[in-house]
Amino acid sequence: MSIANISFILHKPQLSENIGACARALKNFNFKKLTIINPKPIFPNDKIIATSVGAKDIIKNSRIYETLEPAIRKVDFVIATTSRFRNKNIKHIKLNDLKKIDFSKKIAFLFGSESSGLSNNEISYANYTLQIPTNPNFKSLNLSHSVIIVCQVIANLFNLKTSKYTKSNKIKLASKKEIQSMVNLCVKNLEEKNFFKSTEKKPIMLENLRSIFYKMELSKKETRILSGVFASLAKKG
Repeated sequence: MSIANISFILHKPQLSENIGACARALKNFNFKKLTIINPKPIFPNDKIIATSVGAKDIIKNSRIYETLEPAIRKVDFVIATTSRFRNKNIKHIKLNDLKKIDFSKKIAFLFGSESSGLSNNEISYANYTLQIPTNPNFKSLNLSHSVIIVCQVIANLFNLKTSKYTKSNKIKLASKKEIQSMVNLCVKNLEEKNFFKSTEKKPIMLENLRSIFYKMELSKKETRILSGVFASLAKKG
């Protein structure tokens, strides 16, 4: 287990104060990796720096991306936080379930924007969705509050030295980059076969297809096999 394996991703944050407060939350519990996707305010700015207080180094070293996909290429598992139950075939977990996560892997916690949270499209990149228990009549949490709750729970797990799952050292999980390449190959071949006949249904079909592969925890070998299958099916007989 290593805190260096943990990262926090803010997807399209809207308020400078929240970005700064999230950086402060990370430093409160000794986390260092903050990733920001397409922030609404100019980054960095004076409000962000001021709100971060003593966590200016977190802001300085944070990574900025325009879209989510490149931000998770080197991550093993993505855990998306959401206050809403999603009617999708994905593992829904709660805070207590985090003790079952293998923190020897690279884990990213994904948080949505203040106004709309995460869409099903962003959720489709996740291995799990995480719900923080709240008043059922008032579920909405401030972005920085959600971040600091998750930080505290994970830090406590590290302090308790929770034992990790053991798997064969010969089994290497595929990286997000490898899975992305495989999915892109699959989609490319499907498009050439005119699989997506309805342009209206194509986005949701892509979401569901991506979600299938991202939650499977494929090994590097399995990813290579599937890529070979997709390439073979594309060949003309």
